[in-house]
Amino acid sequence: MKTSEFDYHLPPELIAQQPLADRTASRMMVVNRATGKFKHDVFRNLGQYLRAGDLLVLNDTKVIPARIWSREPEVELLLVEKLDAHRWTALVKPCKRARVGATLRFEDSVSAVIEGETDFGGRTLRFSSEMDAYLAAHGVAPLPPYIKRGARDATSRELQTADRGRYQTVFAREPGAVAAPTAGLHFTKATLEQLEAGGVGHAFITLHVGIGTFRPVKVENVAKHKMHAEKFSLSAETAAAIRNANRVVAVGTTVVRTLESCVELTAQDGATDLFIRSPHTFRHVDVLLTNFHLPRSTLLMLVSAFASRELILKAYDEAVRERYRFFSYGDCMLLL
Repeated sequence: MKTSEFDYHLPPELIAQQPLADRTASRMMVVNRATGKFKHDVFRNLGQYLRAGDLLVLNDTKVIPARIWSREPEVELLLVEKLDAHRWTALVKPCKRARVGATLRFEDSVSAVIEGETDFGGRTLRFSSEMDAYLAAHGVAPLPPYIKRGARDATSRELQTADRGRYQTVFAREPGAVAAPTAGLHFTKATLEQLEAGGVGHAFITLHVGIGTFRPVKVENVAKHKMHAEKFSLSAETAAAIRNANRVVAVGTTVVRTLESCVELTAQDGATDLFIRSPHTFRHVDVLLTNFHLPRSTLLMLVSAFASRELILKAYDEAVRERYRFFSYGDCMLLL
């Protein structure tokens, strides 16, 4: 299977740059995998497509304000994974200012020594202090690069403040992600309560979204792409709820990867580098709610494995014609 087989044309103006004022107002394309037919609806009508006894499984990871800048020399960092109290891995730019052995100096007398390079082209750093308080004071939301936000521009500070709340699900509670599980962004607490009243329950897994989810596929042979491992946790309570569910509705690809990484649905903590692509036999997921994904991406390949490449690319062409909003702050697709 070739990476080029997962390409599609997307007009740049369809990439959502800001969230809608109402989380539930996003459009929702409903795709029936059995018939291949599409229906255009809005997210707030999600309950019309679910049944009593269905279970929504959501990712409760919390995005940390992981993008920071050093003062001397000037380097932009995206913190990726916390290794211990003081050590992190990070993406850095420009790389030439962040050579191994160099010291970066930040505000508040914080500094970091670059200890080594990572297998994903980043750096391992040892900070002079724990970074939670520093990130809370100086970090900004690690928005994807296709959202054009002047992160250090004074004119964009109001948007940055809004991003702290909107690039976060309403049920986020476990800090550790550097990207949001975007299918969950459409939910409000009222939505979950309404669905619960209709017999549709919900449960949580945790997968800390890292760079593995959004790294570009740089090889033409899909099988040669290697995913970066991401930490996950499945509780005994959620595992039991899934086993007893009528249908399991995965809210987002991160939930799919977590559940499909578990051979058995029992309480477990681990890390997954599972790359879901065709052919893949889905063991634990019956319905998928997901946003629209980048061309040639592992996420598009996962969704194509859940339905079919031909059906998904046809649906994406339809979404472009209908002027859907794409990617993190965009609209969603429900795959039945």
